[in-house]
Amino acid sequence: MRELVEFLARSLVEDPDAVSVEEVEENGDLVLEVTVGDDDLGRVIGRGGRVANALRTIAKASATRSDQRVMVEILE
Repeated sequence: MRELVEFLARSLVEDPDAVSVEEVEENGDLVLEVTVGDDDLGRVIGRGGRVANALRTIAKASATRSDQRVMVEILE
């Protein structure tokens, strides 16, 4: 799961080396915390949050095989 979100985020930004994704377990849910460079934050969030919502949708769709809920958070 982490690898998928990291691949997608690296594909979106200008500085792929600044992208990091951390897995955090909260109340039985898997939280993926995405950190990008300051200049690329807008690219990952997108206009009106459309890109961020697309990342969340893809992560949730790929997690349907497991019984764990997945959330994607974009950190500044």
